[in-house]
Amino acid sequence: MAAVATLVLSCQTAVTEGPTDLTKNSIIPRPVSVTSSGGSFVLTSGSDIVIMPGSPAEVAGIGSILAGKLNPSTGLGVEVITDGRRPGKGDILLAIGEVDSVPGDEGYELVITEKLITLTAARPAGLFRGIQTIRQLLPPEIESDTVQPGPWTIPTGTIRDWPEYGHRGEMLDVARHFFGQDDVKRFIDHLALYKMNVLHLHLSDDQGWRIEIKSWPNLTAQGGKTEVGGGEGGFFTQEEYSEIVKYAGERYITIIPEIDMPGHTNAALSSYPELNSDGKAREPYTGTDVGFSSLDTRSEITYRFVDDVVREIAGLTPGEYFHIGGDESHSTKIDDYIYFVNKVQDIVESHGKRVTGWDEIAHATLKPNTVVQYWARAANAVKGIDQGAKVLMSPCKYAYTDMKYDSTTVPGLSWAAYIEVDDAYNWDPATLVPEIGRENIVGVQAPLWAETISTFSEAEYLIFPRLPGYAEVGWTPSEMRSWDEYRVRLAAQGKRMEILGIGFYRSPLIEWDQPAR
Repeated sequence: MAAVATLVLSCQTAVTEGPTDLTKNSIIPRPVSVTSSGGSFVLTSGSDIVIMPGSPAEVAGIGSILAGKLNPSTGLGVEVITDGRRPGKGDILLAIGEVDSVPGDEGYELVITEKLITLTAARPAGLFRGIQTIRQLLPPEIESDTVQPGPWTIPTGTIRDWPEYGHRGEMLDVARHFFGQDDVKRFIDHLALYKMNVLHLHLSDDQGWRIEIKSWPNLTAQGGKTEVGGGEGGFFTQEEYSEIVKYAGERYITIIPEIDMPGHTNAALSSYPELNSDGKAREPYTGTDVGFSSLDTRSEITYRFVDDVVREIAGLTPGEYFHIGGDESHSTKIDDYIYFVNKVQDIVESHGKRVTGWDEIAHATLKPNTVVQYWARAANAVKGIDQGAKVLMSPCKYAYTDMKYDSTTVPGLSWAAYIEVDDAYNWDPATLVPEIGRENIVGVQAPLWAETISTFSEAEYLIFPRLPGYAEVGWTPSEMRSWDEYRVRLAAQGKRMEILGIGFYRSPLIEWDQPAR
């Protein structure tokens, strides 16, 4: 018999009060199936997290993350136990095994009784997604970093859940304005809470180069010193970047690094004169124009440069994709652009990575298993599909998180659209473009460009409360999504966001300050 991945929470005392209808939850994304049994569970003192013998080592890490969330707010002193003992009352059991009729690596089953909560998953990623559900079923005060009075109650019943799309992510632009390691980790924490699994890092642009390349040190010594508006910029050392990758991996989030090219390259062109056709370094750039820069696509040194950059970053990034950018290369002749993209695809594959890029790359001859990120022109995405590519849906009119909510909100831009909370939620990736069907789509991603944001609090204002909606668009089947129902759950998330210290946009479309259930 296969081992069963199980998370068990039990209580020591009878429950007389607390929520009893599991179907009236505020979980985001909405689970696939929820049934209620009419009781209530209470998390009490005496609970430990017990790791089943034979479980992968990473399961103990999941237990530690859960304990790290439970203990500051509850004061219960939950410990992670790895000595092989059987779980008792109040314990949390984590293990690995198959789950009937729950597909994929991220699927899970959560069975809640008045004595036990049993979380079952086939893979550690499923356990991790499941503990986010437990987290959201607990009162929002669970997010506090100081002890709160409780009680820590959860209604009883069963949740069976798995994602609609395998890729659910956000992109963070650290090039226009630099955000350091702590900010990126906090960003990762936000993604984890809502079961997102990809962080796309935009690591280079005209205004700054943000990752150390040891074979080309001037990229950061020169190109890392600037940002939009003339700030001091910054960059990640390879050690810092590796720590971000590790932190994300522990939360089952994949980092996709992007080096944008052949356009959006002024930071590189200002760092190394030899990358320019005339041999002269370009002046650093701190504005917000696009489309004016380009690598020399016919120069051999360009490809030595690209090979070194891809090699070093690929060696630090365990995920399968490398993002080559490819957008807004307005100053690159189309023949030169196609020549460049074709050659760079070969370089990326030579370093063991699959190619992804903005939808313009579909003008080239795409490699098998390439992913085209649709942002601007559906025709480009369709051109990619015709070549056998898959599509990542990031339509700028719905998914660009740097767009303002309306004409009165600051910061943000509005060139694509004003995107209120309902606009961010009310779209279906599989029907948005008639020629792009469900079978063509790998998932959903919401980019956050940083031209107008210089602090992470501004970034959070643009992210929230749209991020939970994007998470649900990617996780929950479209036929199960309803704006009228979602807005009630989102309202209940307001208190949770407040406790997390997120200065979110209080959309007038949402009746905030509603109870968590």
